[in-house]
Amino acid sequence: MAKDLSKIAKQKKIKYFLISFVDLFGVLRSKLVPAHAIKEMQKSGAGFAGFAAWLDMTPADADMFAIPDPNSLIQLPWNKEVGWLASDLWMNGKPVDASPRVMLKKQIKELTKKDLIMKSGVECEYFLITPNGSSIADPRDTQSKPCYDQSALMRRYDLIKEICDSMIEMGWGPYQNDHEDANGQFEMNWDYSDCLVTADRHAFFKFMVKTISEKHGLRATFMPKPFENLTGNGCHAHISVWRRKKNKFLDNSDKLGLSKMAYNFLGGIIKNAESLSAFFNPTINSYRRINAPPTKSGASWSPSSISYTGNNRTHMIRIPDPGRFELRLMDGSVNPYLLQAGILAAGLDGLKNNINPGKPLDCNMYTDYKKYPNLPKLPDNLDQSLEKLKNNKDMKNSFGENTINSYLKLRNSEIEEFKQKETFDKTKKITKWERSNTLDC
Repeated sequence: MAKDLSKIAKQKKIKYFLISFVDLFGVLRSKLVPAHAIKEMQKSGAGFAGFAAWLDMTPADADMFAIPDPNSLIQLPWNKEVGWLASDLWMNGKPVDASPRVMLKKQIKELTKKDLIMKSGVECEYFLITPNGSSIADPRDTQSKPCYDQSALMRRYDLIKEICDSMIEMGWGPYQNDHEDANGQFEMNWDYSDCLVTADRHAFFKFMVKTISEKHGLRATFMPKPFENLTGNGCHAHISVWRRKKNKFLDNSDKLGLSKMAYNFLGGIIKNAESLSAFFNPTINSYRRINAPPTKSGASWSPSSISYTGNNRTHMIRIPDPGRFELRLMDGSVNPYLLQAGILAAGLDGLKNNINPGKPLDCNMYTDYKKYPNLPKLPDNLDQSLEKLKNNKDMKNSFGENTINSYLKLRNSEIEEFKQKETFDKTKKITKWERSNTLDC
């Protein structure tokens, strides 16, 4: 039986609910609903005009309703009067196929048919910048190799402590916070979970980091590449597949600790990586991070070739421990739901077709890539990745051709808008358009 949000509001003294959904561009949309109205909203949903968000709809379309998932409820740690809820979009009595949370749940359902679930964790990098977005917020953070810098980390202690305390209070199990490879860049890690829970938490995490940063007089950005000479914001995912309490990716007899199922799943991701870039690197700015030159610290920490390895961070996929792998392709602008949905769709393709990923490569891909001229490369810009997705029959079968076409239509319209004002050139400075349209991704 579903949780009664009306009763929960009284017990937890919640006065308002944010009924939220994420659109195709990853923008968090919400309505603020007083607690006395939540009973009806839980039943029928909060009404939205789909055309007003990044969804492929027109002003003539019927009302769209966001029906909240009571299991996703988060009471804002910094404002206990408000409860946040992730929602599924419905229209004309049916789920909206081309909406990210529905897209993910469709892939989860397909995996469930095999009596399997995917568990995942995400590593979300972000910059703390000045309110106007022109520079990093800490003028003393100037080291050429600032990763793990204790002094720079502790100068942001009050802010990071508040975010981490919030995660502890919410039961996420945070276990480390660090200064990352770029000046002004940070990362906070919490426990992995079922992929839908991780996606909901990922969406909330971005909202929380931005909100608490503003509270401290700063601005947080997950923009893939806000500064030309610094490492960009990645969003790595750690993946495993389970049958009840058994990790089906684990095989201790294998050199890298992975089962045949894990290699097939991984093979599906390698096969579909070029197309998945359209989801995982979804902005024009994303491609300043992919295939990028070395940064101030000496490395981009992002992939350029489609390859996998053991415990080696220069490849697209790393196997750091038995029973899981890390996909390093995604950046900070990735939609939390399309991240998980894309991995699942590709992994299911790998399982269905017993895709062999080939042998792992034990090399420094940043320096040795010329030794592997036949290794497929990742797309060099958003146009290329969208074209790959357009021609990928497997992804169209997984998500539905109309859903993929809606995503392509909206992303291509954004590219057209950009091209009317700017030209994308990785050798030149980040454009004003990129900053205006991506800083708050």
